[in-house]
Amino acid sequence: MEKRIVVLGGGESGCGAAILARKIGFEVFVSDFGSIAGKYKALLDEHNIPWEEKKHTEELILNAGEVIKSPGIPAEAPIMVKIAEAGIPVISEIEFAGRYTKAKMICITGSNGKTTTTSLIYHIFREAGLKVGLAGNIGKSLALQVAEGDKDYYIVELSSFQLDNMYEFRANVAVLLNITPDHLDRYGYNMQNYVDAKLRILQNQQPDDAFVYWNDDPIINRELAKYKHGKLYPFAEQKHEGAAAYTHEEKLFFTEPVPFNMELEELSLTGKHNLYNSMAAGISANVAGIRKETIREALRSFSGVEHRLEKVAKVNGVEYINDSKATNVNSCWYALQSMKTKTVLILGGKDKGNDYNEIAGLVREKCSALIFLGADNSKLLDFFGGFGLPMIDTHSMEECVKKAYETAKSGETVLLSPCCASFDLFKSYEERGRIFKELVCKL
Repeated sequence: MEKRIVVLGGGESGCGAAILARKIGFEVFVSDFGSIAGKYKALLDEHNIPWEEKKHTEELILNAGEVIKSPGIPAEAPIMVKIAEAGIPVISEIEFAGRYTKAKMICITGSNGKTTTTSLIYHIFREAGLKVGLAGNIGKSLALQVAEGDKDYYIVELSSFQLDNMYEFRANVAVLLNITPDHLDRYGYNMQNYVDAKLRILQNQQPDDAFVYWNDDPIINRELAKYKHGKLYPFAEQKHEGAAAYTHEEKLFFTEPVPFNMELEELSLTGKHNLYNSMAAGISANVAGIRKETIREALRSFSGVEHRLEKVAKVNGVEYINDSKATNVNSCWYALQSMKTKTVLILGGKDKGNDYNEIAGLVREKCSALIFLGADNSKLLDFFGGFGLPMIDTHSMEECVKKAYETAKSGETVLLSPCCASFDLFKSYEERGRIFKELVCKL
């Protein structure tokens, strides 16, 4: 009898997993506790895949041979508890897709910089003329791409939630950018649980695979000895023994497998965090055998990622920057660190157990005012209350942008870098960023 596969979550990853499972010949059912978007319903119908929304019908789920779970569903969700009690194996869409492709996997994780680095690696591989797909947290579902016609390489951005349900999947090149506190609400407020999830990217690596990582991250250095991994390719700001990339006298050096260098000012992305992202991307391409001329040119021509330090407009001498993707404190730290002018900072949203002490010094040094944007800003008002800065409490993007316009002086920057998830007032960080941009462009 063919195995029954139940997919929980009818979004991009769930829909892709269902289509691949159907193509292989499994009996498939999709169940979403929320509502399924129209385009995904149409896609499921087109492939004759039964689905339900706004409920989980237990008798249609608990008879599964295997469950493919959307990364957003926590293990504590009532249906997940019942699936665990029934002893049904639970995997991620990436794990499932990995079984049915021979493509090389370049996988990127880290608390910050994932999307930029993933997009940059994809850009380099495309510029090299390779048959490459973009998947994971961005791009199209990996499972859908495998179902529709395979590639030679996939560049896959992996969140800790995706890594949680991956077991046999192998990253031929694993990139770990950094580890700082994030999503602690999903990990029992225990940092080690989150660290362990990130380092799952190394499971199943073979000696001829590559592990690209930030050499100066204290957590990665502490944990590395516990794990088997491929050949090490660390990157560092300063020249040191064994670094696969480093900077020296305004140049960026790549040392192996093919040594080459380029002027730092040639890099299209600016700021220290983007230097690390460029190093990680350059090493990954170098390891894959892409010509140094192609890597150099692609690092020059990359245009950046939407909602990540994205310049929106200059109005009355004030620069407006959309960094809505900064959903944790460390992301905001990087954004503030790269500011060259006094900044009106917009913070707030759904707090994930944030500790704002990390940005306290930079807020004092760089900010001329703070605008809070959230359903409930009391934690922010309490924390920043003693800083002696103007603080404005807002509960809609319209009000927030209006106050920013009234507050910022010519020569300053208005930075939306919220530190928080968007789910209190918006559907996603993308929607939050888009509305911010639309309103700024109307000023």
